[in-house]
Amino acid sequence: MAMRAIITDIAPFIGAFRSVETATYNSMEEFLADEQCCAIHYFVAAEVLVRNLPFFAPQYRRCIVLTEGAAPVGVPAEFRTVDILRPEREMLKAFLTIQGSAHAAHGMRPQPAPDYAELLSQREKDVLALIVKGYINKEIADRLNISTATVIFHRRNITEKLGTKSIGRLTVYAVMNGIVGMHEL
Repeated sequence: MAMRAIITDIAPFIGAFRSVETATYNSMEEFLADEQCCAIHYFVAAEVLVRNLPFFAPQYRRCIVLTEGAAPVGVPAEFRTVDILRPEREMLKAFLTIQGSAHAAHGMRPQPAPDYAELLSQREKDVLALIVKGYINKEIADRLNISTATVIFHRRNITEKLGTKSIGRLTVYAVMNGIVGMHEL
């Protein structure tokens, strides 16, 4: 359920998936019985993948295997994995890296979601870049030569415009809109 919340949080900022739905299943049988399921990507536990490899192997490009630590024995190397025991920020970075590499492999560049592309002023983008890099209000104020109250004002505007206070969602927005690069996180 926590993974569902993270995926649901980041989906609106990934242009092609503006109206994505996430579905969870308690078993492979329940998933296969869902006749209305139309999966774009499969986020699947490593154990489930290994037990159902004949189903997932032909769709490995659409699978993201969720592991607890290193990928367990039996997960083929071509599957992309994300360690769910890592902090949320690192998981988001891993998802964005997977998304970026998938687009690059097909000669595509991810496009910002049009409704979100120019919501923020340049100063708000400057503040957002420092927020997602982990700076606190005082540090942001010092770096931008503004008061802490002004930083707080910009933070409030950013969260109102983007409709979230989640650092994860703010990070996804910043990466998807070119405000920060993956290497800066």
